[in-house]
Amino acid sequence: MRIIIAVFLFVLAAVCETTGLLLGWKAVKEARPLWFIPLGILVLAIYMFVNTFQTFSFGRSYALYGGVFILTAIVWAMLFDGFRPDRGDVLGATIILIGIAVIWFGIARQTH
Repeated sequence: MRIIIAVFLFVLAAVCETTGLLLGWKAVKEARPLWFIPLGILVLAIYMFVNTFQTFSFGRSYALYGGVFILTAIVWAMLFDGFRPDRGDVLGATIILIGIAVIWFGIARQTH
């Protein structure tokens, strides 16, 4: 159950971060309404708060989250921007998944 909660929090944080940054991007780069900026800042604040619920140390949590964020960014681009990953993207994502697993299983061996 702890793993499911941790994964949920990582994915929720990644969605919040991506959404917050996208709102700012849209306002500045695509001339969307300026209220996108404060809304993006609010969503980024939620991202910050969500991360505090992880039970890992900050360093490990942030390292794991970095991998989750990269994977989320690729999936987001595929779903919403028509991005099609090439071999390099797939290889990089695979390496990231392996890195996440190495860090995660290192955590599992330790007591909290």
